[in-house]
Amino acid sequence: MAFKKWLPVLLSVSVVLGLSGCGEETSSSADANTVEESGEAATVDFPTQPITAVVPNSAGGGNDAAARTLSKLMSNLDLVSQPITVQNKPGGGQAVGMAEFATKYNKDPHSLYVGSPPTIINNLRNEGNSPYGYKDVTPLGMIYSDIAILAVKKDSKYKDLKSFVADLKANPEEISIVGGSGPGSQDHLTVMLLADKSGIDPKKVKYIGYDGSGDALTSLLGENGDALTTDLSGITEFVKSGDVRILAVASPERLSGDLADVPTYTEQGVDLVYYNWRGIFGPQDLDPGIVGFWDENLKALTESQEFQDEIAASGFVPGYLDSAEFTTYLEEQEVMFEEILGKLDMLK
Repeated sequence: MAFKKWLPVLLSVSVVLGLSGCGEETSSSADANTVEESGEAATVDFPTQPITAVVPNSAGGGNDAAARTLSKLMSNLDLVSQPITVQNKPGGGQAVGMAEFATKYNKDPHSLYVGSPPTIINNLRNEGNSPYGYKDVTPLGMIYSDIAILAVKKDSKYKDLKSFVADLKANPEEISIVGGSGPGSQDHLTVMLLADKSGIDPKKVKYIGYDGSGDALTSLLGENGDALTTDLSGITEFVKSGDVRILAVASPERLSGDLADVPTYTEQGVDLVYYNWRGIFGPQDLDPGIVGFWDENLKALTESQEFQDEIAASGFVPGYLDSAEFTTYLEEQEVMFEEILGKLDMLK
């Protein structure tokens, strides 16, 4: 898979159901940023007014947490001279917030959009799709990610991915896989990627979507599902308590600490690596000097101990990509999503 070349960057990880990262020497300025363009130094006076961070989800979700972490720590670390105010614009699985940002804020350099993979997916799907995607904004950086996992109830007959996939291949319509979002969403597509890479027709797999990972987990524990597809951060407490068992993690290599014994998809014969990333975007055609400002200061943010401690407490994976790297990563993700949506007859 093409996007694997970013994995060494994304997985500088130490996990004890919590994580730490590493950094490089950097410098930042809250008042102005100097970038090199064609051998000449270009200085922008930024920001000159408060910054609005648009979140396409309700308060309390993953993107909201990323935006509020950004707002708090950028201020606490003196990386911006103006406050960052979070505005929640939920609806349409992130489509409403994306549309508002791409139209209402498209000329406002003092605005940010905090998104995740639906930024790509919603623009590709043939139902409930968004006319706007990552090409209608300016990617500024990935700040951290979550890891996709497949879990079962503690007393499930499935002890490893091999036995689960064997049953799924034999009877794909009889195995129920639950997730916290509907068809065409991240949880759904992760399972469809598993099926496709295991030689199973993804259109035959029985997926049941719920309104949030909490409801999906309740369904699994209530024996209304055979397996759960979700993100690592939302299930760690149930792993610790022994209520659920993880069959596979979608990281390129095993995690450490409490999850050291959990094998990856890859080592179990399924070429699947998947991150639920959190990314920062600006309006389209953003001034290169302002892009440089965010390159410098998002890097400084993600390398700070305060940031590392914050995401470790939430179980996220550190891994910063700058604006150029993030743009390339998004292009590779788009290809992956186009392929699986096409096989599901869900591509517009």
